[in-house]
Amino acid sequence: MTRQLHLGIALIVAAFFCVAVMSAFGKAADQVPTAVIGFFQSFISLALFLPWVLRHGVADLRPQQFTLHFVRAISGLLSQLLYFRAVQQMTLVDAVLLVNAAPLFIPVVALLWNRTPITWGVVMSLVVGFAGVVLIIRPGPDLLTNPSALVALTAALFSAIALVSVNKLSRLNQPDTILFYYFLIGSAATLPFAVVQWSMPASHEWWLLVGVGAFMALAQLLIIFAYEHATASQLAPFNYSVVIFSGLIGWIAWHNDLDWLSIIGILLVCAGGILSTYLHAT
Repeated sequence: MTRQLHLGIALIVAAFFCVAVMSAFGKAADQVPTAVIGFFQSFISLALFLPWVLRHGVADLRPQQFTLHFVRAISGLLSQLLYFRAVQQMTLVDAVLLVNAAPLFIPVVALLWNRTPITWGVVMSLVVGFAGVVLIIRPGPDLLTNPSALVALTAALFSAIALVSVNKLSRLNQPDTILFYYFLIGSAATLPFAVVQWSMPASHEWWLLVGVGAFMALAQLLIIFAYEHATASQLAPFNYSVVIFSGLIGWIAWHNDLDWLSIIGILLVCAGGILSTYLHAT
């Protein structure tokens, strides 16, 4: 591996460590309304990210394909809100893993949106990944009374739509411009709902909300840096480091344990997601 690739891997692992910490803050804020968490995530990230975006002046803020920016922002926002809803009702590692099953949905979204054909290799990777999903959610009557796993999977679907949108936007927009409009639209879209659901957070909940926003911003910045040194297919295996970090945080903070079926499911989802990303990109 070249020095550049090593640096890209280190940055992407650091980014997904931040994602795991952000997720833990969101889970800990289980008494805060979801819309309030979503607003503070977007608004704090916007405030922290703005100096970086403006480092070259305001010229780069002129959006290309604003409608696509809106689609990306709303789909990404829905993914985050559904995720925060799910993570408060299930273990951290399961929620994080199911939301990060987005690569399993990307070929389907690309087929419907771009008419991009799905190869047999990608089909097999999706079969492997979704077999892992089944082992984790274990479909049964419990899903009707506690559909949090299905909520997390729906978050993954919206995440896939957002990622396909980003792929389209990246042809004419800089990464920091895309993120600026994501955080701006996300803040504006969640503000009315946050006002309706507002109740004054406790002192420790303020710190949790700041943590959600700050670690989201830091994660996105590190991802931008990582992709300056390596391609998506090269870094795809390391995206799932978030599962390891989430498992450790869940074990330390909430004493979550994994059984063998869940471990096998995690491995299958990771394998399917990595293969899907690699094969879809080639």
